[in-house]
Amino acid sequence: MRIPRVMVPAVLREGAEQDLPAGAADHLVRVLRVAVGRPLRVFDGRGAEFDATLIEAGKHRARVTLLSAVDAPPPSTLRITLAQSLARGEKMDLILQKATELGVAAIQPLRTERTEVRLGEERSERRMAHWRGVIIGACEQCGRADLPVLAPPLALPDWLAGMVDAPPEAGELRAFLDPASPDGIGAHRSAAAALVIAVGPEGGFADRELAAFAHARFQAWRVGPRVLRTETAGLAIIAIAQSRWGDLR
Repeated sequence: MRIPRVMVPAVLREGAEQDLPAGAADHLVRVLRVAVGRPLRVFDGRGAEFDATLIEAGKHRARVTLLSAVDAPPPSTLRITLAQSLARGEKMDLILQKATELGVAAIQPLRTERTEVRLGEERSERRMAHWRGVIIGACEQCGRADLPVLAPPLALPDWLAGMVDAPPEAGELRAFLDPASPDGIGAHRSAAAALVIAVGPEGGFADRELAAFAHARFQAWRVGPRVLRTETAGLAIIAIAQSRWGDLR
């Protein structure tokens, strides 16, 4: 029997009683029909996870007793930051969900010249809340106990300026995807400890954006002989990198 997992953004400790977030409680009780006494797993999004027992189940409210701590899977040995150009609706949800499952450490949404999604301040806040929910759901499903960091959307020039001001850490690679590049990830032979990978929108990065990446000393990589969609390209390169240097083995 699969044990449901719930993320609770709180300090968790053995023996404590803990209310579950309203949305999670509603899903457990009304959708999954989890009854009092059912075992659960509760994690804090920072790596701590506990066995738990449901002790109260009501409308929009559920409460558990935290039992012993369990060994959650550790973060990937390869720290990946995905800088993803904003994609429409379900495509962006898919990217966030699968990147979380594949073990990325951080996600930076980007606005580029060819980005079709336009977010005002109010809509941006709503999308951020929605995206956090997508990421939490992915963590609950895949067994991950640490949430990737989700940064607010940034314009590509502003993000690159910050990258120029922050020198790469030891063992860090920085690259952007360009199907016209002659090189792929295989061009880098030595091991990597961290990877920052930028993925363009449908239509790719504009010429002056490609020049800005070169100025910021990003490598240009292609992903095989075919042109991949924005919702495919980043996930493909993450999987390749994790199989080479990370924990996807």
